[in-house]
Amino acid sequence: MDPLAFLSQAEPQALDALYRQYLADPKSVDSSWQLFFKGFDLALEQYGENGRKGGSDTLAPKEFRVVNLIHGYRTRGHLFTQTNPVRARRTYTPNLDLEHFGLETSDLDVVFEAGSEVGLGAATLRAIVAHLEDTYCRSIGIEYMYIREPERLAWIRERIELENRPAITAADRRQILKKLAQATLFEEFLQKKFVGQKRFSLEGGESLIAALDAIIEEGTRKGVREVVIGMAHRGRLSTLAHILGKPYAQIFCEFEGKAYEDLDFDGDVKYHLGYSREQLADSGEKVHITLAPNPSHLEAVGPVVEGLARARIDALPGGAPSVLPILIHGDAAISGQGVVYEVAQMAGLDGYHVGGTVHVVVNNQVGFTTNYLDGRTSTYCTDVAKVTQSLIFHVNADDAEAVVQVMRIALHYRQTWQKDVFIDLLGYRKYGHNEGDEPKFTQPRLYDAIAAHPNAMEIYAQKLMGEGALTAAELEAVKSELVASMESGFEHARNQDCVIVEDFLAELWEGYQPATEANLNVSPETGVERDRLLGLARKFNTLPQGKKYFRKVAKLMQDRLAMLESDQLDWAMGELLAYATLLDEGHPVRISGQDVERGTFSHRHAVVKTEDTEEEIVPLNDLRPGQARFQIYNSLLSEYAVCSFDYGYAFARPEGLTIWEAQFGDFNNGAQILFDQFLSAAEDKWKTMNGLTLLLPHGYEGMGSEHSSGRMERFLQLGSGDNFFVCNVTEPANYFHLLRRQVKRTFRKPLVVFTPKKLLRYPRAVSSLQEMAQGGFRAVLDDPRMSTKGARDGVRTLVWCTGKIYYELLERLEALEVEGQRMADLALVRLEQIHPLPTAEIEALLASYPSDVRCLWVQEEPANMGAWSFLLQHFRWASLTPITRPMGASPDTGSPAIYAIRQKAVIDAVFVQHAAGVLHTA
Repeated sequence: MDPLAFLSQAEPQALDALYRQYLADPKSVDSSWQLFFKGFDLALEQYGENGRKGGSDTLAPKEFRVVNLIHGYRTRGHLFTQTNPVRARRTYTPNLDLEHFGLETSDLDVVFEAGSEVGLGAATLRAIVAHLEDTYCRSIGIEYMYIREPERLAWIRERIELENRPAITAADRRQILKKLAQATLFEEFLQKKFVGQKRFSLEGGESLIAALDAIIEEGTRKGVREVVIGMAHRGRLSTLAHILGKPYAQIFCEFEGKAYEDLDFDGDVKYHLGYSREQLADSGEKVHITLAPNPSHLEAVGPVVEGLARARIDALPGGAPSVLPILIHGDAAISGQGVVYEVAQMAGLDGYHVGGTVHVVVNNQVGFTTNYLDGRTSTYCTDVAKVTQSLIFHVNADDAEAVVQVMRIALHYRQTWQKDVFIDLLGYRKYGHNEGDEPKFTQPRLYDAIAAHPNAMEIYAQKLMGEGALTAAELEAVKSELVASMESGFEHARNQDCVIVEDFLAELWEGYQPATEANLNVSPETGVERDRLLGLARKFNTLPQGKKYFRKVAKLMQDRLAMLESDQLDWAMGELLAYATLLDEGHPVRISGQDVERGTFSHRHAVVKTEDTEEEIVPLNDLRPGQARFQIYNSLLSEYAVCSFDYGYAFARPEGLTIWEAQFGDFNNGAQILFDQFLSAAEDKWKTMNGLTLLLPHGYEGMGSEHSSGRMERFLQLGSGDNFFVCNVTEPANYFHLLRRQVKRTFRKPLVVFTPKKLLRYPRAVSSLQEMAQGGFRAVLDDPRMSTKGARDGVRTLVWCTGKIYYELLERLEALEVEGQRMADLALVRLEQIHPLPTAEIEALLASYPSDVRCLWVQEEPANMGAWSFLLQHFRWASLTPITRPMGASPDTGSPAIYAIRQKAVIDAVFVQHAAGVLHTA
């Protein structure tokens, strides 16, 4: 039990009783109380109950009350700070007045031993209160007493209560003034030169630039070599210019609205673009700073940045201390967007931790037009941080030196403890949500106060001049130099012909080139010699000896080894062989998602646990010395944040295979923002490639609407013909080649794979080693019955389909042949890649059949789902007659009986249509 925590709530009588119990038998109380009372007795030897010499054998209530007062400041001092620059704080009761702790003003000059608790030693109550006020109730508010690790608590107290806060030197002051001036004058310049244009001004939060400058500079002194930043639009342009060093001319050219260098490039608004540059810090160390591009979904970039940072951590020898992720939030967004909570929960998980993130909230005290009282229930916008016991600072954005102090403490904390820290930078928003809004419509009183309020640069300059550290002439010189550099950039921008947008990770992607149409239509050879496949398969299916394994897992491994002998490899073997060969060739593989280690349907078992000790064994990491690393992680129950994290990871590991797997394909709709704003559009908007692979279990089996459809139609609607691949594969060998193809090209595109459930163990969905040893991915699979010469000549009906329904059609066809019906005039063709449509393969296949062949499109999805609508738009080589379920609102039924009826109706219709067509032709 923490005595201080108890003191804040306990009655004096209870304390007295506990103390008397201690006097009678010290061991009868908790060890923490033993230490507390021992220290108290030492105090009584020097000071009596009222602070006078001459001990006492009874409890000294006021000494305890002072300790209680100290605890009150530590736990609740943040409620009574001077952190709000433009309006009075809300009133909280009880406050920290002495009477609430059983003390009086007459006690102010009494000496209390409790001063030792705050590093003062025996001190008057007046000195103790002054110390506590300076620590907890000025420009900085601190929340940390909920942290349950004594060592961390002690570390924080030592740096905030004692005289150990980072000192602000004369050089620091010059740098702070410079960064405030940059932020202030830049916004004024934009306001003057580009009247009425949206820029999402930083005015009211200019100290963000000084804050970022301070933490990056301090970070270089503490081992940070890369900084990855994610932020929304407010203040982004200033951050690009004054933290990442993006030239003024480039920014101003974007304001001019000129065309892009590439007229086919869509681009994005200037305050969404990313940037990346290596810089030389004042410490003499080089630091690479990256600002990730982001859409207007305010917190969507957060998990992407975390994934990008983790990829760099995994790639660099310095690990987490060398890579610093910084997420910059708005106050309304951090408290209103659920993905923030998902990201917070990732912080300590093996597959997703990044050694601590520094979260900075640019607190405007308003969200668009919504006041903070209408925007959240919590006291603070940062209260989500308490879920993970993160350290929280609230700081007045007008007190630039306090801001810099907080950022330095935050950096030391992150580097020491590898934990998240949140800084709530309380400022305001000078204009409306954008510069064209009228904020007085909704906040008239607040904006009266803001209009009369000096900016942070003016406040800091007046402070320095009042202390004799700055003259008016020196200030004007700083301002003149900055404005001159902006004017120069403006002139360059006016003379620039077009806007140039760079890939924000160009250095990491050196050697990769954007795909041409020819690239998209050709699959490279991805076969692996048979002997190497055999050797790798035997290695990852042979478990270490001398350990106790679950019987079913041991049998599974034996069955896999038997598959090698029979040369009939199932889906899991095809998948695992793809990973094994890539790892052997030096390509790292990362997979995450819900239950991916064993696989939702227990097919993968990439991680095996011993039955007695639960030791984890990852056979794919024991293929050979020096192989690439295989990482697979069962994720938290999240789609949005986890998929976004893996997307960010893929940004920084182009040489590897990065996979997110949905537990059921339907669950991907929880990550729809990521698909809409990043996955499908990043290359067109930001000129950046990404090779994330999505595995979405898909297939109708009467399991209900949430366990049937991966929503193929949504991805196909997002498809532009060259932005990603959508595949629905039916054979293990083709899946093997598809996964390998993903990293064997000179470009990267996202890959969406609708993976099977039924086919995981379907006896006919098997492949031979030879099929994996030769060739590559095949986008279209012709009917294997048509392989003999002249077989295609008599075909009257060509049935096109994708996915598992192929096998159900094949079963019906074979059943009809058994019944004596001749079915040689019907062929089943599988579309294994749906987007982009494999033009050359389709044309070649159609040319091999009679010109008057009738084409049917068959799918198990309703007509308004699946691939039909897409094919209706894009399949131009022949007239397709659709055979689908009727349009519906729900993808599938929850009744297996109804499912069977509907599925049979689709299959029946194919053969009815075929028979009718043959009869009509005859």
